[in-house]
Amino acid sequence: MADDTPVTRSRGAWLTTCAVLFALLAVSNLLKPLQLGGEHTGFVFLGTRLSGLANSIAGPLFGIFLAAYAYAIWHLRRFALPMAHAYATWVIVNLVLWQGNDTTERTTTYVLFGIAYAAVAIGVSLGAAVTLTQRKAELG
Repeated sequence: MADDTPVTRSRGAWLTTCAVLFALLAVSNLLKPLQLGGEHTGFVFLGTRLSGLANSIAGPLFGIFLAAYAYAIWHLRRFALPMAHAYATWVIVNLVLWQGNDTTERTTTYVLFGIAYAAVAIGVSLGAAVTLTQRKAELG
């Protein structure tokens, strides 16, 4: 007799954390057009903070992408893998371009915050991509 028991895969704590963080980031991006935090809450696209119609389109589009990515991680779906690599690349490129375009005065606090922000953003996005790549065989 064949065993018809469904295979259960475990995300583990790291991928679960990543899925939750990307879901929260999706909500944040979906809310970008509302600029709830003031004028400094526009979506940053290729190193430039957007406003107006561009912000109202790009923020929600990236929100939808991140929601799909969070879903794919949560359910260990195979399409999470190319999304992970694309998003990790996007984060790095966007951060590098932001540093080149940002005209904010470089106070010590600002620089330290920027370093911490970049470490978390790159660490989580790249860490998720590496982990999903290592677990490629488990993705359904």
